Amino acid sequence: MPDLLLELRSEEIPARMQRRAAEDLRKLVTDALVERGFLYEGAKAFATPRRLALHVAGLPPRGEAVREERKGPRVGAPDAAIQGFLKSAGLASIDQAKTVTDPKKGAFYLAVIEREGRETLDVLAEVLPQIIRSFPWPKSMRWGAASAQAGALRWVRPLQSIVATFGPETESTEIVPFSVDGIAAGNVTYGHRFLAPEAIEVRRFDDYVQALERAKVVLDADRRKDIILHDARDLAFAQGLDLVEDEGLLEEVAGLVEWPVVLMGSFDASFLDIPAEAVRATIRANQKCFVLRKSGSEELAPAFILVSNLVASDGGQAIVAGNQRVVRARLSDAKFFWETDKAVKLEDRLPKLDSIVFHEKLGTQGERVRRIAALAEDLAETVGADFGLVGRAARLAKADLVTEMVGEFPELQGLMGAKYAALQGQDPSVCTAIGDHYKPLGPSDRVPSDPVAITVALADKLIALAGFWSIDEKPTGSKDPFALRRAALGVIRLILENGIRLPLAELALPNAFDLQSGGPMVVQIDLPGSIEELEAAYKDLPPDFDLLADPRVDDLLAFFADRLKVYLRDQGARHDLIDAVFALPGQDDLLMVVRRVEALGTFLETDDGKNLLAGYKRAANILRIEEKKDGRAYDAEPDAALIASSGQPEERALAEALGVARNEASAAVAAEDFEGAMRALSRLRAPVDAFFEAVTVNAEDPALRANRLALLNALRAATREVADFSRIEG
Repeated sequence: MPDLLLELRSEEIPARMQRRAAEDLRKLVTDALVERGFLYEGAKAFATPRRLALHVAGLPPRGEAVREERKGPRVGAPDAAIQGFLKSAGLASIDQAKTVTDPKKGAFYLAVIEREGRETLDVLAEVLPQIIRSFPWPKSMRWGAASAQAGALRWVRPLQSIVATFGPETESTEIVPFSVDGIAAGNVTYGHRFLAPEAIEVRRFDDYVQALERAKVVLDADRRKDIILHDARDLAFAQGLDLVEDEGLLEEVAGLVEWPVVLMGSFDASFLDIPAEAVRATIRANQKCFVLRKSGSEELAPAFILVSNLVASDGGQAIVAGNQRVVRARLSDAKFFWETDKAVKLEDRLPKLDSIVFHEKLGTQGERVRRIAALAEDLAETVGADFGLVGRAARLAKADLVTEMVGEFPELQGLMGAKYAALQGQDPSVCTAIGDHYKPLGPSDRVPSDPVAITVALADKLIALAGFWSIDEKPTGSKDPFALRRAALGVIRLILENGIRLPLAELALPNAFDLQSGGPMVVQIDLPGSIEELEAAYKDLPPDFDLLADPRVDDLLAFFADRLKVYLRDQGARHDLIDAVFALPGQDDLLMVVRRVEALGTFLETDDGKNLLAGYKRAANILRIEEKKDGRAYDAEPDAALIASSGQPEERALAEALGVARNEASAAVAAEDFEGAMRALSRLRAPVDAFFEAVTVNAEDPALRANRLALLNALRAATREVADFSRIEG
């Protein structure tokens, strides 16, 4: 079976775009082929700084013939319908269609469309130029004289050549005949820009990869990463050092070189007086180099690993020397920042925060800090943290934003604040809280465990969520510019992984919204004119109506519920069980929600749980049908006297079991014994099964029927002590 080789060679592609571009190329080409009926055996895309490449294996040399029957309008239909049918079917006149008679629908037209299979080479020549012209680069450019013309080709950097060959392994390949903006597809590529700039003629993928390798180009990014990582480890080990590994930097560096050559440089040991995080950030951000540490220690060594794209004639001495000069200059700057920052106390920096706008609708960083501190103090007792230390840590948490070091390296915010706080004699818990209050930054990031740090981290995230909720800047679809999903997940992990009982709707969220707006939300209500009318209106309100409820709290709590589903789903929990628990009123204690979900999941895995759920579903279905038919709800308490006088033994047994189970389940839930609540419900399995086996719910006697429906409603009410079973699937 023939293979396709496609290479798009250009000037340097930014490293951050390469992976996505390779995947986009693979998907666009293979989707276009499958759409046209061309299946393939496999496809893989590659990227280097100067090329995107694609190999599609096992394509047929020719597409299969297609025969399609397309039903048209009835005979005698309006002319517009017939013309539309002819156009869609590709027919010149209605005479080319068949007339088919159906006994029920009468006569209608039928088009039989037959298409011969097309040559794969022709289809590729049609598809590839379209994909190249519409390629979805995040940023692209036009160049040269053609750039002034409308519709000129746009590419991430100027496109220089296209390789497109197609053919079987054992025969000569053909060039796919197309061109894009004067660049004709061919079978000639070029190797490394400096080490092997000569033209290379290629036929198919296997000899293409080998030819590039001889021309000092490693096509596969993962292989380049592997070369860099292993050579760096070996070079460090030879000097008695360990590599400080950095996956993000490794990915970036592999996208900067086509032929990786690993070298080691050094710097003056006096620079190690700077915090290790600052040294690493300086060398990483400015030179894309890896730092090293002393073997078996966390202490940095005065050396670094750099990756060159050249095999230098002097063994890399000039390259290393040049990098050492730049690293020395950058570390000198970092040392100056460090010494300058140490001279100013963090609290003396706080007034400057009032001159920095956090968000045009949310005020300055200073206002933000005061809100965080106030909420942190509100939460301190609940979390079990020292009130004074919490307030101090919260007020100093953002002070390092106006330091020289964080101004140069924003990724060090929090870390540098903790360093400066320790130097200035702050309590260790305050230092920890300043350093950790941004955490956790993602699902794999560490969660703070110090009570002061937990409190400040919670306050920071809750104030952010309440703030952006109050100005209606919520996440939409895939867009989340203020990382609010991450903030909510951070709150969830802080609560669950530290076992904190925090009533969100009663305490945390209302306080956060109040601090954001300067007080409780004010809503204007038009009240009735007289006391009698007011009493009558209030009497008609539902029992759980809260006149002062803030709808933003419920909305944000629902957002937490959605994030909790994501978190628990990753832990293996069922999303429908989370829905079933959250559907009950007052579920704002995330720790208790999770424990209830866990107990419910365990219960439903037992035979008692499965059968009770089946019985509940049957009862709920009967109730739904009968309530809709009768136009009323059967929510009154079952008549015990009627059950005793007219009910069957199974009916009496179920009524008795429901009363006991509901009381026991309610008491167990109140005591937060969710396993006990499930055990209480499990005792309903036998009487529920017996009831449905022996009792006819829709009895002829209307009173008996209504009472039995009320009994089923009592079953529904009993299960709601632990969860809303209607939300459970299965």
